Amino acid sequence: MMQSSVASRASQGKAPRTARGERTLRRILEAARAEIGSKGFAESSIASITQRAKVALGTFYTYFDSKEALFAALVRDMSEQVRDAVAPAFEHASDALDAERRALAAYLGFVVDHREVYRIIDEAEFVDPAGFKRHYETTAARIEARLAAGTKREEVADGGALHREVAAWAIMGMNVFLGLRFGVWGSEDAEAVSAAANRMLREGLAPS
Repeated sequence: MMQSSVASRASQGKAPRTARGERTLRRILEAARAEIGSKGFAESSIASITQRAKVALGTFYTYFDSKEALFAALVRDMSEQVRDAVAPAFEHASDALDAERRALAAYLGFVVDHREVYRIIDEAEFVDPAGFKRHYETTAARIEARLAAGTKREEVADGGALHREVAAWAIMGMNVFLGLRFGVWGSEDAEAVSAAANRMLREGLAPS
């Protein structure tokens, strides 16, 4: 499973140099996730975030240049937490489409425990547009790479590059809205939801 160092979240030139500093930076990020996830970006302040993190106000500027810089770091952090939460699901997949079923189930489980990810990513469209775009492009690229590998193994139909890109974005869009419905607005058996979605991927919607 890929994991990025928390030190890379800090503003340029402000990365922590000690394990203690990394723990402090992580506390600030987690506090920002809870604060912004519950109140939104505009209603959250640096003071409220540092108070929640139990660090001095000045400590914030040790790691970040501004609230906007912290938010951009938070978007990257949440995006990579999603990636890392889903990654183990692929280990025992029987084929490429089973991998997508397992990935969706893992994602739904992550959303139930991190409902605030939706508010944070949605606000990124306006607060951190580059991060918003990067989040979806990198997620779609990972799905597309899995589909390409599945095509080579003859587990996925080969419709060409455009077909794979369309399929990747469609799968991602499906997962995002299933997470909203069955993770944020109300939980459901993740395995049952992912199985239903996977059946649609395998069989389509036309009557058999």
